[in-house]
Amino acid sequence: MRVNPTDVQRKVITLAKGTEERAWLADVASVALVQSLRDAHRAYTNFFDSLNGRRNGQRMGRPRLKSRKDNRQSFRLTRNGFTLRPNRRLYLAKIGEVKVRWSRDLPSEPSSVTIIREPDGHYYASFAVALAPTPLPPVEREAGIDLGIRRLATVADTAGGRGEIANPKHLARKQRKLARLEREKARRAKGGRNRAKSTRSVAIVHGKVSRARRDYHHKQALALIRDNQAVHVEDLNVAGMVRNRRLAKAIHDAGWAQFVRLLQEKAERHGRAVVKVSRWLPSSKTCSACGHVRDDLPLKIREWTCHECAAVHDRDHNAARNILAAGLAERLNACGAHVSPPSEEAVGAEAGSTYAARPRGACQGSQTSPSRPSRS
Repeated sequence: MRVNPTDVQRKVITLAKGTEERAWLADVASVALVQSLRDAHRAYTNFFDSLNGRRNGQRMGRPRLKSRKDNRQSFRLTRNGFTLRPNRRLYLAKIGEVKVRWSRDLPSEPSSVTIIREPDGHYYASFAVALAPTPLPPVEREAGIDLGIRRLATVADTAGGRGEIANPKHLARKQRKLARLEREKARRAKGGRNRAKSTRSVAIVHGKVSRARRDYHHKQALALIRDNQAVHVEDLNVAGMVRNRRLAKAIHDAGWAQFVRLLQEKAERHGRAVVKVSRWLPSSKTCSACGHVRDDLPLKIREWTCHECAAVHDRDHNAARNILAAGLAERLNACGAHVSPPSEEAVGAEAGSTYAARPRGACQGSQTSPSRPSRS
């Protein structure tokens, strides 16, 4: 049985406004109420389609209702619910004019705005705007990256170079301050004003950590996209990896999922490609010089020597070279080219050096420019 969204809107909004217990709905902009119903309808549609097998991808869970006591609150208005005034103020339906501290000018006319109240008590206006693609000049270099905890990413490129992106560990830097604030919060009586103040103090620190991490990811992702025509990365199951209690906090602090998502967004905007390599690729324990695969390689071993060709490998750089080779092979295979390069003489490379031998499977000469990925 399919539910008509119009009937639901009539019962939940129109008729409910006439009741005594739901009369407060008249004080809220109708646009925001309609958008909330559309979000709920979309969530339930995705849930049931996922159950019936009509929706591809990860299985969707049952939609969870929001509470007015949630730390993060938001509502969305479409174009007929807000106006940008000439005095640079924002007019919101049923609220009026609001002063705005603009972080930057809008590139185009916004189609909607979401007002967000963060746990630290600050309000943000997030506008949905259309951005025209800005393709970058094509380059021949491509890169493979291995995400990690000691370093956010280790980079190997088709020119034979290597690089590292440091992991600032934003949360770890604030851990002592957070521990002190959490102790103060635990001493406060629940429901009291001092408890609320302590909760906000903790939220302010977490907000600063989150913004610093996001800013760092934006800058590093853009640098990778500018310098490389394609970036190859493992398709990691981050949600499964954080179940390891010993590494969960460090993985969350690194923010792998956010970093890869920003890479994909910037690649789409600038005419580059992000290629995901299978998570089952034994990238760390495969020798990038001769292809020999070790039986095992514990996480504590950061440097190892291949028993077949005596090449010395830094664990992360070796993984980045293998990810690059696998990504290139997949793309060349899709174009009908040869995927098995001629065998090379094994070369011992000193671990930690700035440059290493060309990765196995890398293209000789010019690279084939990848087609622009479509938004999924």
